[in-house]
Amino acid sequence: MPNSFEANLDKYAELAIKVGLNLQAGQALLIDAPLESAPLVRLAAKHAYQGGARLVEVFWRDEALTRIRFQYAPRDSFGNVSEGQAHAARGYAEQGDAFLGISGQDPDLLRDQDPALVAEYQKALAEKFRPVNELAMRDAYNWLVLAAPSKQWAARVFPHVPTSEQTARLWDAIFSACRVYESDPVAAWQQHVRELSLRRDELNQKRYDALHFFASETDLTVGLVEDHLWVGASTPTQRGLLFVGNMPTEEVFTMPHRARVNGIVTATLPLSIRSRVIDKFTVTFENGRVTNAVASNDQAVLDELLATDEGARHLGEVALVPHSSPISKTGILFFNALFDENAASHLALGKSYPTNIRNGSHLSEMELAQRGANDSLIHLDFMIGSSEMNVDGIRADGSREPIMRNGEWAFALGQ
Repeated sequence: MPNSFEANLDKYAELAIKVGLNLQAGQALLIDAPLESAPLVRLAAKHAYQGGARLVEVFWRDEALTRIRFQYAPRDSFGNVSEGQAHAARGYAEQGDAFLGISGQDPDLLRDQDPALVAEYQKALAEKFRPVNELAMRDAYNWLVLAAPSKQWAARVFPHVPTSEQTARLWDAIFSACRVYESDPVAAWQQHVRELSLRRDELNQKRYDALHFFASETDLTVGLVEDHLWVGASTPTQRGLLFVGNMPTEEVFTMPHRARVNGIVTATLPLSIRSRVIDKFTVTFENGRVTNAVASNDQAVLDELLATDEGARHLGEVALVPHSSPISKTGILFFNALFDENAASHLALGKSYPTNIRNGSHLSEMELAQRGANDSLIHLDFMIGSSEMNVDGIRADGSREPIMRNGEWAFALGQ
């Protein structure tokens, strides 16, 4: 790797604080992180304090303890979740402080556990943290998700690389995807944000009524809510502070109408979910609702997901990503949505982002529902883009124009 690992890790932490979060003097920072990411967390704390943070607090996650619970805890106890962290996180969120989430979980951690118990446990967590997550989806505070490898994750991504080299290979892929190797990573990110913002703004000017996705195994029409907004690159909080919620990010996305999705769609990348990997699945929608879902493996996991609540059977997001995105070009399947969703156009089952509709952050849940937004405990991205995928934009009068052909943008900016 260029330069030393320690120097690149410091640049990565600096990007997180200065560009991703755009942390402001006087803000507190809450970090949710796995134990293995401690070196990155310490550097992020350093840059946060140097930028004027009043406090940095860390919620540590230990996957070994999670696995011990599934091995030995009573089978009827998985609906129990500690109140402490959820209460504290809500306090930070309501004050408008900053959140940094570090992803790096073992994709196979609970693979040999009962899928029903895993589903119960994750549903209980989602319910407990729902107030915090809803504030995040309304951009009430600046937040960022980025990644740090664990040995187990690296082994899953690079099974044919010698064990001693796997983690370094994954760090290399992460640094590359997040522009850490650029001579000036902060300036490189600022340029990337400007370019992605232009694409977002162009789509907002189009005012499509629906999108039509079509390829060899997909024929799907996704109706869009009235007054929808495409979002991508940097996003303003309710107080006007710009931040980048994901690093890396290559997508622009908006809100489907929960009752106006019809057709069939096939996932083009494996889906890593609840410690299982579903290699391929096909979903049929009628009037917005999933009426049939067939997986090539682990059908029970997909069924449990769709049974989370009624909203889990409807879409909450539609996102466009060119097939030539930097993540796609790596040819790496990361088994992590933070990366894989930036390799391909995708859909998300579950909750809508209120910020994908005009003035949505200030609308009540009932008002959002009346406009066509979806509500759910989950928000799960699955990839549908490929070098074969075509997308048309359909206007209210039925006229259409190409947005993507063979996975790439079909119009230049300014057209």
